Amino acid sequence: MRIDIEQVRDILYRDGRLVWDEATLQSVAECYDFLQHFSSDKVIYGINTGFGPMAQWRVADDHLRDLQYNIIRSHATGAGEPLSDFFVRAGMIARVGSFAQGKSGIHPELPALLTEFINRGIYPFIPKHGSVGASGDLVQLAHMALCLIGEGKVHYRGQWRPTREVLDECGLQPMRIHIREGLSCTNGTSIMTGISAVNQLHAENLLRWATLAAVWMNEIAGSYDDLMAAPLNESRRHEGQIAIAERMRQLSQGSKRLMKREAVLYNGERLSVIGERDGVFRDKVQPYYSLRCAPQILGPVADTLAYSRRVIEDELNAASDNPIVDPVTQNVYHGGNFHGDYISLEADKVKTAMVRLAMVSERQLNYLCHDRINGILPPFLNRGTLGLNYGIQACQFTATSTTAECQTLAMPNYVHSIPNNNDNQDIVSMGTNSAELCTQVIDNVYQVLSILFLAMAQAVDCLGIQHQLAPATRKQYEAIRALSPTIVEDRALYEEIAAIEQYLRQL
Repeated sequence: MRIDIEQVRDILYRDGRLVWDEATLQSVAECYDFLQHFSSDKVIYGINTGFGPMAQWRVADDHLRDLQYNIIRSHATGAGEPLSDFFVRAGMIARVGSFAQGKSGIHPELPALLTEFINRGIYPFIPKHGSVGASGDLVQLAHMALCLIGEGKVHYRGQWRPTREVLDECGLQPMRIHIREGLSCTNGTSIMTGISAVNQLHAENLLRWATLAAVWMNEIAGSYDDLMAAPLNESRRHEGQIAIAERMRQLSQGSKRLMKREAVLYNGERLSVIGERDGVFRDKVQPYYSLRCAPQILGPVADTLAYSRRVIEDELNAASDNPIVDPVTQNVYHGGNFHGDYISLEADKVKTAMVRLAMVSERQLNYLCHDRINGILPPFLNRGTLGLNYGIQACQFTATSTTAECQTLAMPNYVHSIPNNNDNQDIVSMGTNSAELCTQVIDNVYQVLSILFLAMAQAVDCLGIQHQLAPATRKQYEAIRALSPTIVEDRALYEEIAAIEQYLRQL
């Protein structure tokens, strides 16, 4: 059983179901059977010892079940707004992926119940704040575990309800403690991984839209198409740049707005087309960097997302609790697989790449708004009366301020650590914070891109070039116009921007 990003997408957005195969179920059962035998006369962390710095205390045999319940109840201390259903469900999928490795020593009842939660749309109350990402997401996972034992509250069919009430309604029994289910439930990187999996889907989606916007912008500007030429971009060697340029060539097929440099500048008989006068050309020989350098700017983003996808999928299928129970070698290993550095670093990298998308989109918007820069469009794409009407002038304020916030949020969280837990956790990942900050940036980028798409549609109307666009960009022009008619007289645009954002968010 292996979980990938596409399966997460199917379960979250397309009513897919999580299904176990027999081999995986068997491996979980074998691991449980081994631990039950192995642990009978040994000292094993979290089975017959306290937790964290309290591990030096032996727990009496008649309190072992209480020990497992205690870690769940004592750690359900989160604060703030609850995570969205998407993030909670993704976190549960990641927890199942960890259990499916057959390295946790849990009874098969636990992953079976968690799978029922996922497939039935039962979402535990999990607050945003609480994890330092070192023993994994202890606090957030404790809230998940609290619901698995029938306590706390869940979001079910649009309502917050007592967990036990929903379990009874669905004919489900709470999780029972057998050996170490409490620790296994609370120990691991599943919340930060689930959030990052959702972020990955949206980051890849934003890159697709930014690539299309790059083509559309160059159509509006009437650029030369060699900026996306294969020989140019392949000479740089980077896979992301080559892929972005290839995608731009595909999207631009059929465009009547992009010029051929060899037909205009390399043909002496046609130099007059670009308006040479007194040794100065009227039209730009090369466009601004935010247009011309799209493959070089978006290429590193593509490479970053390709690597982060690999790391996230590895983590979705990783045994991330402690200790690791290995029936193959007949041993129990104590270590730190719960440490969230892999996810924390990738979340920061994805966040930085998304900030770059906001920055290039804001600069493209500025090109459209600034008549003295573009030389072909009215100020602020104003189709009304200059001075009386204002076009999209104020939309730019929103995009610029939102981009500025993204730049502030770009500070890497991975390099931030505060020792805690009596210095047992003396260096921590802050991985869940990193993932949540990445989410905030992604939300911001959608808003900036929404305004850019509104502006690009308006620019097309100002120039009257809709019939000259490539089929791919013409399709998006028509989609935007179905949500937001052309702007002549001033009107409030916030609801139209929100509608465009929802359109762009579709996965």
